[in-house]
Amino acid sequence: MPPYQRGMLELGAQAVRVRVQLRDSGTRPQLTLLELSRIRKRLALSSAAIKGFWTTRPSFSTVYFLFAIFVVSTVFHCHQHLALVLATWAYSARVVLAPRHLPWEVLFTINSKGHLGNQMGEYATLYTLAKLNGQITLPVLHSTMASRIPWQNCHLNDWMEEAYRHFLGRYVRLMGYPSSWTFYHHLRQEILQEFTLHNHVREEAQRFLRGLQSRWAEQATVVGVHVCRGDYVRVMPRVWKGVLADRGYLQRALDWFQARYRLPVFVVASDDMAWCRETINSSLGDVCSHTVITVGAFGTWAAYLMGGDTIYLANFTRPHSPFNLVFRPQAAFLPEWVGMAADLGQAGQNGL
Repeated sequence: MPPYQRGMLELGAQAVRVRVQLRDSGTRPQLTLLELSRIRKRLALSSAAIKGFWTTRPSFSTVYFLFAIFVVSTVFHCHQHLALVLATWAYSARVVLAPRHLPWEVLFTINSKGHLGNQMGEYATLYTLAKLNGQITLPVLHSTMASRIPWQNCHLNDWMEEAYRHFLGRYVRLMGYPSSWTFYHHLRQEILQEFTLHNHVREEAQRFLRGLQSRWAEQATVVGVHVCRGDYVRVMPRVWKGVLADRGYLQRALDWFQARYRLPVFVVASDDMAWCRETINSSLGDVCSHTVITVGAFGTWAAYLMGGDTIYLANFTRPHSPFNLVFRPQAAFLPEWVGMAADLGQAGQNGL
């Protein structure tokens, strides 16, 4: 037992004895000079021991600093180990395709940029180009692990080229905004399966369409009209030197269906429904038999997945537009689709 603890116990015992004497005798106990001297020595010893303890113990700031180091070190090492786990539950992750007949170290991935239509094109392109090397698996890598892989960046145009069939390297990251049927049309059925709607979404859409058809004894032909405006209203004339779909284009597209189908019903989906209500008189929906599209990858994907007849906006940029360097209409629109030329007079009025 340390000296200061032993001294404190002895002082406590002495105090108890004094209190007992007071209680039993009812008089104040008389202490001799020798007893007083002993108590003083014990008090001095205990006081010195206590002072020594407080002098040698570490300060509170030191203890707090050491504890902080311990916590940070523990968190760091746990993070390092968890980063090596293929965590499909991780919030931030990256889809990587690995050909089965090649070593696991051979991986393909693609940048995920743009809106939903762009990302659908990127996924379908990644799926197709990786599958050129055989059957594939679809692991999901934690973003921390993916960031440590020495990826080899390979830029893609928005159309298929022979060079894309022979990528060299173990870790290939495809770059760009590919969304062309020339990449994946030979795998159309597989792509349709990859982009299958959830049952509750499909059932809700079908219920909406059945309600429309019931008004005309199920003889109506539902035509989807996708009108994309958004940031194209600003970007198309200023950057790409082109025009958007106007009232004239949409009227000609709707007339095309009215001339070929007995009872067409046009269902409009747009990011600018106020403009659509002023331009065409229809209602909102998302699943139909045929399609009218304007600009943007999302509308193109809607028409591709839906099948049926498709009318698209053609020749919507000036001959000198920089958009022609990154976009080829024959790679964006299927050959059986029907193109209707845009009114480039809008571009002339805007001084493009």
